[in-house]
Amino acid sequence: MAWNEPGGGDRDPWNNKGGDQGPPDLDEVVRKLQDKMGGLFGGKRRGGGGGGGDGGGNFPGGGAGKTAVGLVIGLILVGVLGFQAFYIIQPAERGVVKRFGAYHTVTAPGPHLKLPFIDTVDVVNVDQVNKFQHRAQMLTKDENIVDLTLEVQFRIQDAADFLFQDADPGATIHGATESTLREVIGKSPLDAIITENRSGIAVAVQQGTQELLDLYRTGLRVTNINIQRAEAPEAVAEAFADAIRAREDKERLQNQAQTYANDVVPRARGEAARLIEDAKGYKARVIAEADGESQRFLALLGEYEKAPKVTRERLYLETMQDVLGNTGKVLLDVKEGSNLTYLPLDRMIQPGPKKDKSPPQSPRIALPSPNDQRSPATFTDRRDFDRSRRDRR
Repeated sequence: MAWNEPGGGDRDPWNNKGGDQGPPDLDEVVRKLQDKMGGLFGGKRRGGGGGGGDGGGNFPGGGAGKTAVGLVIGLILVGVLGFQAFYIIQPAERGVVKRFGAYHTVTAPGPHLKLPFIDTVDVVNVDQVNKFQHRAQMLTKDENIVDLTLEVQFRIQDAADFLFQDADPGATIHGATESTLREVIGKSPLDAIITENRSGIAVAVQQGTQELLDLYRTGLRVTNINIQRAEAPEAVAEAFADAIRAREDKERLQNQAQTYANDVVPRARGEAARLIEDAKGYKARVIAEADGESQRFLALLGEYEKAPKVTRERLYLETMQDVLGNTGKVLLDVKEGSNLTYLPLDRMIQPGPKKDKSPPQSPRIALPSPNDQRSPATFTDRRDFDRSRRDRR
């Protein structure tokens, strides 16, 4: 039965005895609740109007009710403390634990516990790649000015150093990049920076920047440096463009010359090799001929020692045969000749055979005898006949 139904008696849960059935006083309710909580934890209860003493203020069940409320409050406190003590670090993160505000340790990915209200955890993402661009005009080794724009990519490598060893790691990496870039550019000529050695310069800048970051213990790692633009200032850009075109023409002509050399040199080497082989063959032939001549001479010497007279006569005859066999000869029979001699000069001026070792057949001309009764006209006709024969030849 409800407390306010007829016949329910005096069952007002707010202990408002009397005929006043209006709403309870909120301040009174709060004060009573405070008194009950104070009694639960051993505090003194405050007296209240209309209630007097602890009448109507005790929890139902006496001590058992107090124990239940204590357990509830204890569970709430344990839950709050557990929530404060438990934390999870993601795979791409690291947790930096500070105890009483000072650095304590770094925790890896996974669930972890900390001391509530004593330890604090700063979560740092160590896999995220950050980047910035740097642009500057710098002096080169050959005293030229170059306009550079490069992009630097970096990430956090050591979370503890990043938080506690450097007050401003971002400003430090900018300064380290600027310093290293000026050093590398100051040691490089302009042509290498603009065209030939961009990648090498980027690697050198990355290495020098990382050395400075490690020296300052910033906890940062430079992952990549890319030179996006490297060119001369606008005031001299056209002159440098002409220089680049001239360099390209030079390289083109060098390539053409190299192509020509690749065509000519192998053929020249082949010709040289052929001449060398011919010379070697000639050398071998001459040596063989000389060896054969020496062997023949030694053999002839042996025969000469055995029969000198016969050998001399045979050598003389062979020599005369060789000499006379290559010349034209005219034999005159003077015993039966006359004062008028006919010489066939056309036959005499002809060269003799070179290879034929046999003696040539020389013409034999019979001279007219003194008793020859032929008239001079006969000899004149003979000369005309010979002359016409020569003309026909």
